[in-house]
Amino acid sequence: MAIYGIFKAINGIISAIKGIINSINGIVNAIHGILKTINAIYGIVNATNDIENAIYGIVNATNDIKNAIYGIVNATNDIKNSIYGNFKAINDINNAMNGIFKAINAIYGIINVIYSLTNPINGIYSLKNFINGIVIVIFGLNIFSKNT
Repeated sequence: MAIYGIFKAINGIISAIKGIINSINGIVNAIHGILKTINAIYGIVNATNDIENAIYGIVNATNDIKNAIYGIVNATNDIKNSIYGNFKAINDINNAMNGIFKAINAIYGIINVIYSLTNPINGIYSLKNFINGIVIVIFGLNIFSKNT
């Protein structure tokens, strides 16, 4: 009977050690989840900066488009007036096209912002892993407390 008690005690110690190991694994998983959440926050900050830069790009592109329209109007008047006006019109059209290319670049900036906004989705999965890690820690501590 005493031997049975000794084996039962050893089995309890082994179960307690398993509970401790599970708790440590849960803590490691929770820390991993916290780090992923921090990375997600950095992603959100970077996305916010990208949005701000895209807004500046849109403002600049709007001014460039406005300038391009003025350039086209001026070019039309210059063509009407003289041969020299034709050369000036070509230059104004070139400036207008540069404004349009800048506007296209601003659109690419918006696309990049939308793409960068998908990064926080990874942060949501990281938060889920963090919560799972906490559940594992609680479960491991519960097993440990029952076996001691």
